[in-house]
Amino acid sequence: MRNRTGEHAFSIEMRSKEFLRHISMSDKAQDPVLIEGFLGELEEIGIVESSMLEVRGANGVLRIDLKEEELRRVLPKGSLKEEGLK
Repeated sequence: MRNRTGEHAFSIEMRSKEFLRHISMSDKAQDPVLIEGFLGELEEIGIVESSMLEVRGANGVLRIDLKEEELRRVLPKGSLKEEGLK
């Protein structure tokens, strides 16, 4: 997953479209885009390849180009246990 300079990329991979609730996209670039669905029961959360937060559920996977140190910087202090994202 490549990102534009200074921006974080993401991907959503669903096992089936039945787990998607809503997708909204306009022809106008400035309009918001909405993707809603159901990841299902959480199976695993972790940092993959030292630069990607991965939330894996029974129905799909959400990946965000985000390093662990960035995640720790933006979350409130103490909200992650030391061994939480290894």
